[in-house]
Amino acid sequence: MTAVLVKSPLLLFQELGMTELLLIALVVLLLFGGKKIPELMRGLGKGIREFNDAKNNVRKEIEDGMKDQPATTDHKNA
Repeated sequence: MTAVLVKSPLLLFQELGMTELLLIALVVLLLFGGKKIPELMRGLGKGIREFNDAKNNVRKEIEDGMKDQPATTDHKNA
């Protein structure tokens, strides 16, 4: 039997140490400035919230559509 190892994309972040995270934070701070970062995070939060709302609406529509469909059975009288 062969073992298949699938590397998750989230494992990329597990390999980052504290030094790397601080360096990334410093670069972001230098690029965007202290005043712009809260605006960027606010926009990111709104985007995630809108995505989740749309996802939940689609799920609700699918569930409602499944409830509205009559249960049809295809029995032939022989």
